[in-house]
Amino acid sequence: MKASNPIETRLWKEPGPITHLHAFYYWEKNTPEAVFMRQPYGKRWHTITWRQAGDQARRIATALQALGVEKGSLVGILSKNCYHWVIADLAIAMRGAVSVPFYANLAPPDLRTVLEKSEVTHLFVGKLDAGYWEKVRSVVPGHIRLIHFPPYPGHSQVSDGESWEALLQKYPPLQDAYRPTLEDLWTILYTSGTTGTPKGVMLSYRCPFRFMEHERRYNDFGIFEMPTYRLLSYLPLNHIAERIAVEVAALYRGGHISFVESVDTFAQNIQQTQPTFFFGVPRIWQRLQQGVLERLGGAERYERLMRLPLLGALLRGYIRRKLGLAKVQVALTGGAITPDPIKDWFHKLGILPREVYAMTENCAGCTVMPRGQNKPGTVGKPLQEVRLKIDPDTNEILMWADWVMDGYYKDPEKTAEVIRDGWLHTGDTGEIDEAGFLRITGRLKDTFKTAKGLFVAPEPLETPFAQLPYMEQVCLVGLALPQPILLVTLSELGHKTPRPQVEAAFLEILQTVNHPLPTYQRIARIVLLADIWSIDNGLLTPTLKVRRHQIHQRYSPFYETWLTSPQTIIWHKPQEQPALV
Repeated sequence: MKASNPIETRLWKEPGPITHLHAFYYWEKNTPEAVFMRQPYGKRWHTITWRQAGDQARRIATALQALGVEKGSLVGILSKNCYHWVIADLAIAMRGAVSVPFYANLAPPDLRTVLEKSEVTHLFVGKLDAGYWEKVRSVVPGHIRLIHFPPYPGHSQVSDGESWEALLQKYPPLQDAYRPTLEDLWTILYTSGTTGTPKGVMLSYRCPFRFMEHERRYNDFGIFEMPTYRLLSYLPLNHIAERIAVEVAALYRGGHISFVESVDTFAQNIQQTQPTFFFGVPRIWQRLQQGVLERLGGAERYERLMRLPLLGALLRGYIRRKLGLAKVQVALTGGAITPDPIKDWFHKLGILPREVYAMTENCAGCTVMPRGQNKPGTVGKPLQEVRLKIDPDTNEILMWADWVMDGYYKDPEKTAEVIRDGWLHTGDTGEIDEAGFLRITGRLKDTFKTAKGLFVAPEPLETPFAQLPYMEQVCLVGLALPQPILLVTLSELGHKTPRPQVEAAFLEILQTVNHPLPTYQRIARIVLLADIWSIDNGLLTPTLKVRRHQIHQRYSPFYETWLTSPQTIIWHKPQEQPALV
């Protein structure tokens, strides 16, 4: 096994199973004054050492005990990322309870659903957007006991329930903090509900332990090869990728986590952090690229500057520093496939985002693009102890690993549908090439039939358009239609750019996409929408993925009109009949 430093080597030689909670105890004891977390408050950073985090977590654990939390109790967290989130999570584990974190942007009906399904008895309420708590407070069942974090400037001022600060003052640190076994339930993570009602994925301590043990042995990602593990936490911590790569990996590595204060301060916070590990979904990489191009006067001027020998090299270094990615040693992208032109753009800049493919049910570990490689259109190869195969009848991707979930909370029927004969049925379709690279071709539940009863998989037709800086979200529809229709919401740049220029860009990609396809699969119309798809109007999940069924319901009355239009590109205004240009 490779190790980044002698102290870390001693951690892995500790007797018994080294869960991430055991790892926390180790750093708390051996490097108490080292910085563990950094929280921004405007221009000021508040630092939290391992000792301080341990003291607060142990006091909150004692408070939980006094409030009736027992071993195995389910305790919720409703908060955006912040250092209190991590300490609350540690406190729950120290009590032997199970953390059940929720997305901090759920619409009120969705929050009610997951609170009821999860059966949490206590709920930490923390850093929430201004006005959000007032909007959802009424859907929180009255029997749930609340603990609110200290206020964060510019966010909801929550005063319900017990005060975090008062509990710290009232209770002493828990001395006999729990030491979990690998079989103990660690967390329940609710999926974002892309294809229906969210499901509670049960992960025992075995799941992150086996995954990290595997990574330490093989270094598929490179987490244990970096001298310094420095992170910026900005994606929701209840999402499996952020939970594993940021919280859990930092605990095993003795790394330190910095948080983003708000969307408006993201650029400032990442510049001041300069993480060595960075994970971004495709929209993050696209927005980083768009920001650079806008500041440098567009793509053509950017390319001209980059071709200048001396200036180009200086400019690349300057852009990496301004993006906050000058020190990145491991850069990953996932959630959906990032278009190859965007990855190529970052490669030329000296930043190498590698595709990963995983899901909550397999604890974020399935495939990754091997280091130094970038096979277009694929999501890399299986991790070295992961087994993959393709169902010959449905083309569904089946996987096996030692860190697959225990099942769905109180849903044995759904669990039996997904885990059969030890194989996790991912719900995604794909193919494995002769070199072992996995290509995602769609989702089983997203596939629809055209009017002729022929199947169309949306994702491969949508992905090429994601490289356009003019689009924000995209969704292919076509149930019972002769041919599919592509629905697009425009980005800020798309709204600012002259219409002929936007249309020309979409038509160029449309021709490339349609050319090799049979007629029934070809995109008949592209509809550019002035609408906004959001979590509040039910068209996006908390992770900003499109809800296809809801989008189909909203726009199906327009399908016939759009298909009979003589225009290939249609500009549609909200709540109006299509305006043809």
